[in-house]
Amino acid sequence: MPSGGIVLQVKGGSIMSTPTEVAKQAYAAFGRGDIDAIVALVADQVDWELVGPAQLAYAGRRRTKQEVGSFFRDVMRSDDIQAFEPREFIEAGQHLTVLGWERTTALDTGITFESEWVHVFTVQNDKVTRWRAFLNTAGRYHT
Repeated sequence: MPSGGIVLQVKGGSIMSTPTEVAKQAYAAFGRGDIDAIVALVADQVDWELVGPAQLAYAGRRRTKQEVGSFFRDVMRSDDIQAFEPREFIEAGQHLTVLGWERTTALDTGITFESEWVHVFTVQNDKVTRWRAFLNTAGRYHT
């Protein structure tokens, strides 16, 4: 078994990563600020959305790898993330739900807020094909 207790699936003679492993690679890349490494884990055509108000630069739907790269650049321009913690991974086949927490200062308002969040992934052939994020976006606008 690979380190970390990750079980790999074999499909068509190649070793496939689990959705949990793909997500953990993406979170590690996010922690390093490595947008290219994150985008490499995304399918060419993707359904990617952070559910939030239109005034939030990174809210809304993206459909391509390039748009996902722009999403992360918008996050980094909008937020000073001091802590970002994926805490629980719940996997079911190609689907993965991750529960986490973050502490962030919104650069547009100067407000520091904490929020639990939920990320929902679909991973096929080692690539993220669908991603949804939910967090308390109101926290960035109200103390």
